[in-house]
Amino acid sequence: MTPAQLSRTVLHTVRRAVEDDELCVAVPERVKVRTPPRPGCGDYATNVALLLARGARGEGDALVIAEVLRRRLVRAPGIARVDIAAPGFLNITLEGTSHAQLVRAVLSQGLRYGHGDALAGVSVPLGAGDEVRAALVAHVVRGLVDATGGVVVPGDGPVVRAVPVSGRDLLTRLGPDAARWALLRPAGHDLPDLDPAHLLSQREDNALFRVQYAHARTRALMRNAGQFGIIPEPQSEPQSEPQSEPPSESHDAPAEPGAYRHPAEAALLALLADYPRTLEAAARHRAPDRLARQLVALADGFFRFHDACPALPSGESGERKPSAVHRSRLALADAAGAVLAGGLHLLGISAPEHL
Repeated sequence: MTPAQLSRTVLHTVRRAVEDDELCVAVPERVKVRTPPRPGCGDYATNVALLLARGARGEGDALVIAEVLRRRLVRAPGIARVDIAAPGFLNITLEGTSHAQLVRAVLSQGLRYGHGDALAGVSVPLGAGDEVRAALVAHVVRGLVDATGGVVVPGDGPVVRAVPVSGRDLLTRLGPDAARWALLRPAGHDLPDLDPAHLLSQREDNALFRVQYAHARTRALMRNAGQFGIIPEPQSEPQSEPQSEPPSESHDAPAEPGAYRHPAEAALLALLADYPRTLEAAARHRAPDRLARQLVALADGFFRFHDACPALPSGESGERKPSAVHRSRLALADAAGAVLAGGLHLLGISAPEHL
């Protein structure tokens, strides 16, 4: 279940509660969900109960509204648990099958994951732009609008700060990948950093390097998995009694084979799930920098997952057998690589297999 699907589920729940006279509130046009700021608070959180209470009889009713929605949401397909946090937030945990379905969806769609009709019927005004940065942003926005089902119509070019160099000079100094990243990564009102020492360095403080290296690392994992004969396969969490103790910190042999239980896995899944919404926002607001920032967050999320959750057996070949958790983590890593490659492709930047 993606954030957009969960948002629709929560909105439908509010509407049904109003229709059944269980709530007396105005139904909003849309509901927002987001990744909780701290681990252990579910997969997603929403403040819809607080917003509904402010429009009804005061904030004191937020917890009452939240409980009405909680009872209904917990019965919705794909939702495993709903908790209420003061002063009225709903923390939603998805079923393990939803995580596996998300990974399968990414792998099946590949580079086109996140493409669709989110902007169907929406016209995005766009001009060509004469200056090199404005022209590049317009070109990339056109691709984003097309990928999300919108229509480009004549209008003003993107509002961006111009750079004092020509496109030819940028290509000479930086090469195509770094030149594009330099112009697309900052928000339109920010002046790009064009220093080759920053943009061409192979260090962690170079965001483009982190993104491309994250993709290359996912490809290396797949190559190594092939040598082990391991086939990536997302596993749904098996149905079992709730555990009285937290999961073990030994991530090579979890109690629940294949379940995406580790916080680093959950965080990476949330980033993958949020990617389609990022594409829509980047297209709607003519802001490729939103996509670039999402790719940086995704790369950082992948590295945290990579370090905390080994996707391959440790030790020399043959010393340990691969398990369901290895296959499941490999599938998640493969999905992360597909999204990184797809996002870089939309920006016109290469996704190296080796780096």
